[in-house]
Amino acid sequence: MTARATGARLGFDPGRFRSVLGHFCTGVTVITGHDGERPAGFACQSFAALSLDPPLVLFCPAKTSRSWPAIERAGRFAVNVLAEDQRAVSAVFGARGADKFESVSWRPAASGAPLLDGALAWMDCAVETVHEAGDHLVVVGRVLELGDTRDTRPLLFFRGAYAAADTPGENGQTREDLEGMLTWPRPDDWF
Repeated sequence: MTARATGARLGFDPGRFRSVLGHFCTGVTVITGHDGERPAGFACQSFAALSLDPPLVLFCPAKTSRSWPAIERAGRFAVNVLAEDQRAVSAVFGARGADKFESVSWRPAASGAPLLDGALAWMDCAVETVHEAGDHLVVVGRVLELGDTRDTRPLLFFRGAYAAADTPGENGQTREDLEGMLTWPRPDDWF
């Protein structure tokens, strides 16, 4: 049996690992849930679409997350994809402490999970499975409902700061130029 290599054994520390991975631009989401007593949620960059059939997504909360246990108890969650004008919302849900929901407007999804007003897009999901992965968990969720989308830019995170994005056509590229990159059968939408 081979021993698993840790960052220290490979000759780099967690700070360097975070710095290098920070060069991969991500969108910003807020994962929310409601366990019947109170809403819970956290800002999350480790979110991805996983499968079209069945419709699955994934996100990765830290094992030390204070919000994840309430979401796990609920068995349902919403993914709120943040728009570029929601930096303040990202900051609220990225911080520890006080009631994160008292400073944002939201409404409940069919599952009870909070849907944040102004989100670029949202998905209401059921927890399908949870896997341990180092100091995080990989949560796979089945999408039960899709919300309307806003016609604006996403909130992005790159190299430790928020970043701007071009919208299709602004940089001279067309959707056809990008078609070869997309692996899904419907190249007009990455989700």
